[in-house]
Order: sequence, then C-alpha cells, then structure tokens
Amino acid sequence: MNATAPAAASPLAAISARDRIVIVACILAIAALAWALLVRMGAGMAPMTMEGSDMSMDMPGTTSFMFLFGMWSVMMIGMMAGPATPMILLFAGAHATRQPGRLPAALILFGLGYAIVWIAFSAGAALTQWALHRGAMLSPEMTAATPWLAGAVLVAAGIYQLTPLKRTCLDHCRSPLGFLMTHWRGGALGALQMGMRHGVYCVGCCWALMLVLFAVGVMNLLWVAALMLFVLMEKVGPGGIVVSRIAGAAMVVAGIAVMVGVL
Repeated sequence: MNATAPAAASPLAAISARDRIVIVACILAIAALAWALLVRMGAGMAPMTMEGSDMSMDMPGTTSFMFLFGMWSVMMIGMMAGPATPMILLFAGAHATRQPGRLPAALILFGLGYAIVWIAFSAGAALTQWALHRGAMLSPEMTAATPWLAGAVLVAAGIYQLTPLKRTCLDHCRSPLGFLMTHWRGGALGALQMGMRHGVYCVGCCWALMLVLFAVGVMNLLWVAALMLFVLMEKVGPGGIVVSRIAGAAMVVAGIAVMVGVL
C-alpha cells in the first residue's frame, strides 16, 4: 500500500540551496562523463565507418551486441540525466520532509531505479540494431540502408507522438509533483520502485524519439544532442505538449518525403 503522500506545498523548501547545488552538480557530472564516453566511442568508430566496413562482420555476435549495449546505455544516460533533474530535485525535497538525514541513499536508489529502466531499453535498442546490422538493413554509418526504412521509422515515431499513450506519459513527466503525490512509496525499496516507475513513464514518453536515430544515424552526435534538447523542451518547456504534437506531424511529413525521394 502507498504511504501517505508528501505535502504538495513547495517540497524544494525542505532542502537547502547548497544541497540543491550539490544534486545538480552530481547530475551534470554524470551527464558530462556519459557524453565524454560517447564522444570517445564515436571517435573510435570513425575509422571503421570511413573504411566502409560492416561492424556486424568485423566482430563476433556477442562482442558486437555488448558494444552496442554499452553504447546505447551511455547514450541514454547522457541524454536523459538533464530531463530527469526536476523530478530528482522534487523527490529530494519530498523525501527530506519525511525522513531527514537519509537523503543521499534515497536519491541514489531513486536514480538507480530510473537508470535500470533506461538500461533495459538500451538492451532492446542494441538488440534491434544488432539484428538490423545482421540483416544488412543499416549502413556502416549506422543509418537506415534504404529510404523506405528511414521514412518508415520517422512516420512511426511521428504517429506515436500523436497518440493518447504518448500524451499520458508526457503528462506524468511534466508533472513531477503530481507523480510523487500519486506514486509515493516509503523506505529504500520504495525509492527504488519510484525511480523505476518514473523511468517507465519516461521511456513511454521518449522511446519512439530514440528510434529516430536509426533513420538519422545512431552515432550522429549532433542528432543525439538535438533529440536531448527536444526531450528537455517537451518535458520542462512551457509549450511542451504543443511542441510534441507539432514535431509528431512534422516527422510524419518528413518520413513520407524521405520515402518518395523528396528529402
């Protein structure tokens, strides 16, 4: 059963400005480390793509899958750490009002639960990419090998942006205080469960956007950065819902244009 929900009035007031700075600094450090690793991975793969080699042929199956899994995991951590910051700060404030002195452990467990869900998504994305490579459906640059595949990915992602499920998940992500009041769990296990539940809503909101990378280039860091900024705008921007729907319609149009050869 749920524990009593935290009070709705300004949970952030329960933690000091210093604590807020420390939390944000830690999140920024994690994101920066992930991006540094991602850039290094991209630099290491550049010679392979320039030579036109097929990664799926250069490495044994298990090795290539583990590399892709690591790459996607690092990418998701780098992309989603920023958008998760408002929820983490509010969780810290709400937790501090209930169990003073136990904040660091609770925050770690909440963040771990959130990361577990995205790492699970990364495993699925890596398996999809590995299968597409094996089926010669991705180029050595890790983009869709045919305009039809690239266009289909964009159309599917755009349609999902317009669905009620997307709207439901986005509403939860845009209302962190409402999420905490509705889904509060006490104790260490509760913190982990809450982090995982928030991660599920976050994946439900963003999974189709992440698959757009199959159309534009999985390791195209400019597109990775652009998607990260778009997710941030969706989740914390004042017009996030409208932006999400406009982007969905634009992706459908762009996907059709790619399929018919206009783009």
